[in-house]
This record gives sequence, structure tokens and C-alpha cells, in this order.
Amino acid sequence: MSFWFDVARFSAGLNVALLLALVWVWGRNYLQFRSKHTLGLVMFGGFLLGENALALYIYLVDPMLSAWFASEAVPPVAWRAMMGLHVLQTAGLLFLVWVTWD
Repeated sequence: MSFWFDVARFSAGLNVALLLALVWVWGRNYLQFRSKHTLGLVMFGGFLLGENALALYIYLVDPMLSAWFASEAVPPVAWRAMMGLHVLQTAGLLFLVWVTWD
């Protein structure tokens, strides 16, 4: 169980870092070009950043939920599913970072 928890936490943390970089670049581009497309990217990145920041808060800081998630109370299938979503999101964000910086 701890393995899935660690992978989910690591992926959520990496997602926050990647999204901060993307929102910074997209926000800078929006300020320069003022296009709807870049504004859409900033909004998308901001909402996804909020979701990952909340997940990280729940996994690391919240006294009740972090203890519950770290316990054996969460079924392994649920952890594998949550970890899979975080890892897939990390892969997608890595691709977006590569495309954005290219």
C-alpha cells in the first residue's frame, strides 16, 4: 500500500512543479500576445494546478485525510487507480512541457 501512496504523492508533486512552469510560460505568452488560445492554456493549467495542489495537500498536510490515505483503510485497487491517473497526467504534462519549450 505504501508504494502506491508514494508514487501518487511523487506524481502529484511533480505535476505541481510542471504546471507551475507551464502556467508561467503560458501566462507570459498571454501578456505578450493577448490571444484567446494562450488564455485558454493559462486557465487549463491553473485549474489542473489547483487539482494537483489539493491532492498534494490531502496526501501530505491534512491531518485526517493524510493519515487515512496512509493507512490500510484504502483498498489497493483504489490506490492503483489514483496512482495511475497521477502518472498518466505526469506523462501528459511532460509532453506538454517538451512541446512548449521546443
